[in-house]
Amino acid sequence: MRVVMIGPPGAGKGTQARLLQERFGVPQISTGDMLRDAECRDTPLGREAHRFMSAGQLVPDEVVIGVVEERLQCPDASRGFILDGFPRTLAQARALEAMLERRGVVLTGVVEILVPQEELVRRLSGRLVCRGCGAMYHRDSNPSPAGAACGKCGGELYQRDDDRPAQIQARLTNLAREIAPVIGFYRASGLLRPVDGLGTVEDVFARITTGLG
Repeated sequence: MRVVMIGPPGAGKGTQARLLQERFGVPQISTGDMLRDAECRDTPLGREAHRFMSAGQLVPDEVVIGVVEERLQCPDASRGFILDGFPRTLAQARALEAMLERRGVVLTGVVEILVPQEELVRRLSGRLVCRGCGAMYHRDSNPSPAGAACGKCGGELYQRDDDRPAQIQARLTNLAREIAPVIGFYRASGLLRPVDGLGTVEDVFARITTGLG
């Protein structure tokens, strides 16, 4: 099972990737986790990634690709993986294809979770964060048991600026434009598996597993 998860923030990629990990016994690998792991291990690529991240800059494709290749060579990924957040550019998609060709394996499929933008805005704009401990809640799906305060430490809950509707809409529009070439690449290869992301977590998971065969 070698799967790529594609979808905007709020679509549920991370949740579904964790469920696939549990079902098939292969690691969920997110770009953020890979970069942080490379930093912690102080690898040359990790140091390079840290240089960009500490300056608040995007990590270049060649560095991200190198970190991913390192991670996929780890023993736990020998039977498969669930990639969450990679590839995000056409160059990354082509590099992943070349990596897998060198290992003599292919992707099982590329799951694109589809959620209308208005629903994404609703999901993302409901997020609240504790100023004290950083715990995250959602007004609708995961409210704090303490109401307007944090259920863990009693701290004040607030909405981050980038979780306001106008900022979310702009971010989603930009991300859709950036990921479009990757979606086109996988559609042309016959690997793309579009999945309706509305409904319960269980409903979406059932659609994903059916689509992957």
